[in-house]
Amino acid sequence: MSRYARQMILPEVGAEGQARLARAHVLVVGAGGLGCPVLQYLGGAGVGRITVMDGDVVEESNLHRQVLYSTADIGLPKAEAARQHLLAANPDLQVTAQARRLDAANAEQIVADADLVVDAADSFAVTYILSDECLRQGKALISASALGQSGYAGGFCGGAPSLRAVFPDLPAQAATCATAGVMGPVVGMVGALQAQLALKALLDHRPSPLGQLFVFRLEDLQVSSFRFDEAEEPEGALPFIAASHITAQDTVIELRDTTEAPELPVPQALRIARADLPAAGLPREGRVVLCCRSGLRAWGAAQDLRQAGYSDLALLAAGNSA
Repeated sequence: MSRYARQMILPEVGAEGQARLARAHVLVVGAGGLGCPVLQYLGGAGVGRITVMDGDVVEESNLHRQVLYSTADIGLPKAEAARQHLLAANPDLQVTAQARRLDAANAEQIVADADLVVDAADSFAVTYILSDECLRQGKALISASALGQSGYAGGFCGGAPSLRAVFPDLPAQAATCATAGVMGPVVGMVGALQAQLALKALLDHRPSPLGQLFVFRLEDLQVSSFRFDEAEEPEGALPFIAASHITAQDTVIELRDTTEAPELPVPQALRIARADLPAAGLPREGRVVLCCRSGLRAWGAAQDLRQAGYSDLALLAAGNSA
């Protein structure tokens, strides 16, 4: 009996749909709590080519929620460990491991090589870089985030509005799984939904998963959803760039102190705290690049500078992870 027999029974899949999945190439950025169920279900469904991109290694604290891995994987690059487990479960797949971080420098090519992109990185910078690139290239993006007992998943770009159209601004402050905690089944549910949305997009099901957002508030046992097909793209969006995109004409501001960031992102960078920017006398000619770890502080500083009349601004997330 075929591995995919139970799936192919569905009239909306069938032999033609299964062949379409076998020809598809999906890029999954992030092989953590969200990426693990995404990878398992896409591999199980027979998506023929999967590229998994993640620059981190497996840690013991990951295992309660990243159930693709085992204790034996601790210390291994997540991308390579994920590849080994996917091929052990389904040897017919083509799985490429990219054990590096996604940034604005490598996003264009790696997105161009895929038919569909899954953002499972749970990183502000990565999410907005992928949304911008998928919108530019017309590629579908399935993006999600989860923390504590809450999360969301949705389908963006590929003919639908981008993630920026729904989330034009970053939050004033944010926590991470390391600082705020997370329950394993929450990321499992959200990641499984990402995989379902990706499969439906690849199979061109109707209604389309692109333009649909699901919100989970499991501390209150609530799940809701809405469509955003008519959402407008924001004007003057702040771009995330890579360090390699910085030129000698840029004014680069490192917002972190020496304790947070002992080394400057580029030699020309000036170390100025956000609170001190208004009195810093920054030049108004040329671009100002604001740097922090996640991009969140840089985003806030950019809003301050916009209020002061600066318009040519960019963000550098020097410590973003995928």
